[in-house]
Amino acid sequence: MAVVTAVAMLAGWFPLSTLIHQQSQLDAVRSQLNAVQQQQSSLVQQARSIDTRTAAIQLAREQYQLVAPGQSLIQVLPGLARGRVAQSTGDPGLQPLVAPSSAPSLVPSTAVNTGRPSSGGGFLSRFLRTLEFWR
Repeated sequence: MAVVTAVAMLAGWFPLSTLIHQQSQLDAVRSQLNAVQQQQSSLVQQARSIDTRTAAIQLAREQYQLVAPGQSLIQVLPGLARGRVAQSTGDPGLQPLVAPSSAPSLVPSTAVNTGRPSSGGGFLSRFLRTLEFWR
């Protein structure tokens, strides 16, 4: 009787565990499929919303900084606040515009150009001063 019970348990347990494992895999795949279908419906809805020419032009200007032929794109970057270093977000096109009245001047007011080079140092120091990207 014990041998028959053991054989029945063994025969019933192996297929049952395999079926349970396969069912859990099917459930995981179904949930992934549902997520992909939701993303697809969202993308289809977005595609329908930008299907017009006006919406496509607005999208090109906002996200890709594109302009129509004959126009030019001017970006005014924010200046540094006094005593603080401005934190960069990466893309300057995503930062808010700066009012022209609050933008810093590009020409420093204390710069005086006498028209002659400074007389300090040798050739190497003068050469290094002329290379702007080494400063």
